[in-house]
Amino acid sequence: MEKWWFNSMLFNRELEYGCGLTKSMDSFDPIENPIFEIDNDHSFLSEPESYFYSYKNSSYLNNVSKSDETHYDRYMYDTKYTWNNHINSCVDSYLRSQTGIDSSILSDSDNSYIYGSICSAGRNSSESESSSISIITSNTNDSALTITEGSNDLDETQKYSHLWVQCENCYGLNYKKFLKSKMNICEQCGYHLKMSSSDRIELSIDPSTWNPMYEDMVSLDPIEFHSEEEPYKDRIDSYQRKTGLTEAVQTGTGQLNGIPVSIGVMDFQFMGGSMGSVVGEKITRLIEYAANQFLPLILVCASGGARMQEGSLSLMQMAKISSALYDYQANKKLFYVSILTSPTTGGVTASFGMLGDIIIAEPNAYIAFAGKRVIEQTLNKTVPEGSQAAEYLFHKGLFDSIVPRNPLKGVLSELFQLHTFFPLTQNEIK
Repeated sequence: MEKWWFNSMLFNRELEYGCGLTKSMDSFDPIENPIFEIDNDHSFLSEPESYFYSYKNSSYLNNVSKSDETHYDRYMYDTKYTWNNHINSCVDSYLRSQTGIDSSILSDSDNSYIYGSICSAGRNSSESESSSISIITSNTNDSALTITEGSNDLDETQKYSHLWVQCENCYGLNYKKFLKSKMNICEQCGYHLKMSSSDRIELSIDPSTWNPMYEDMVSLDPIEFHSEEEPYKDRIDSYQRKTGLTEAVQTGTGQLNGIPVSIGVMDFQFMGGSMGSVVGEKITRLIEYAANQFLPLILVCASGGARMQEGSLSLMQMAKISSALYDYQANKKLFYVSILTSPTTGGVTASFGMLGDIIIAEPNAYIAFAGKRVIEQTLNKTVPEGSQAAEYLFHKGLFDSIVPRNPLKGVLSELFQLHTFFPLTQNEIK
C-alpha cells in the first residue's frame, strides 16, 4: 500500500518539475504543436533525491519502527531507479509516437540514447559544458529534430550520420531531412554548410527552366597519372557513382526570376571541385555560348584548385577560361557575376574566380590561393586566424559584397536588371 501511494505521489506530478520539461506530460495534445526541452540541469538528478529524503523524514515514516529502516533505505533507491526508467520510457514512447522514428534509433534493449546522454551529462557535469536537447514536433507528417551537443560527442554523431548533419562551425546537429529546405544553413549558428551543385541550381534557377549542357564530356587520363592508392580512371568512376555527376562542374542555361542566364556551378563533392581539362572545357564553352547568345553569366566557385592528376594540362585551363572571359567582357560588353563559396582556392581563385564584373562571397567562406598549412610550412610563418575568411578579405577590398544564400537570388535579379537584362515577357516565353 505504501509503495503504491509513494509512486503515485511521484508520477502524478508534472514532468516539468522532475526534469525541466517546459510542458507537462499530462497536457500533451496531439492536435497542438508541442515543444519541450530537456536541459542539462543538475536538478534533473538532484530533484528525485529531495523527494526521497523528504519522504523518508516525513511524519509518516517517523511512526515506523527502526527495524524497518533497512527496508525503506533499500526501497528508496529501488524507487529512484523505477522513476528514472519511467522518465526514459515516457520520453522514448512520446518521440516514437510523434515522429515515427523506429524505436531502434531512439533506444536499445538496455538504455536509450537520449536518456543516456542526459544522465551521463548529469553525472559528469563538472567535466563537460552544459548541453541541451531540443525536440520540435509539428502536426504535419514532417518533424524537425534538433540535437545540440558538445564537440566531444563525435562517436554519437557518426552513429546517427544518416539522420543528422554536423555543423563545421558550432558542431551542432541539423536534421538532414530539413537541411535542404533551410538552404544548408546551420540552424544553431547560421553557418553556411557545403552545398551540392544540384541544390545550388535548384536554389538559383526557376523551376522547369534548367537546360544542362555538355553532360557527355568525361575526363580521361592524358598523362597516365600513376598512383599507388587508386588509378586516376578508377577514381573518376568512383566519384561519378558517388555523386551522380560526370565531372566537378555543371553547366547550362535557365531563368532566374524570369531572366535568361547561363550558369556554371562547381561541386566540391567531386574530387574537391578540382579543375581538370573537362572542367575547363565546359566552362569555356559555356562562356562562348553566353557571348553568342548575349546572356549574362554566373559562375559559382567551390574548388581546391587545379587537378594534379592532369599536370600542366589542368593549369592551362586557367589561361583558356581567362581568354574566353576577356572576349565576353571586353569585346561583347556582357555581364559576368562570380560567386565564391567555401572553399575557393588555388587555380580557380587565381583565374575566373576573381575576374567577375561583380564578385560575391558567401558568409564565412574560405577563400585563398594557397592553404594555411602550405603557407606556414613553406614560409615558416604563422598565418593569422581568420585572415582567409570572406569577412576579412572583404574589408581588404578583395570582392564587392557578402551575400547570404537567402536573398542571393533576389540580389542577382536586381543586378541583372541594372545591367539591362530583363525578365522575358509572356510572348517571348512562348
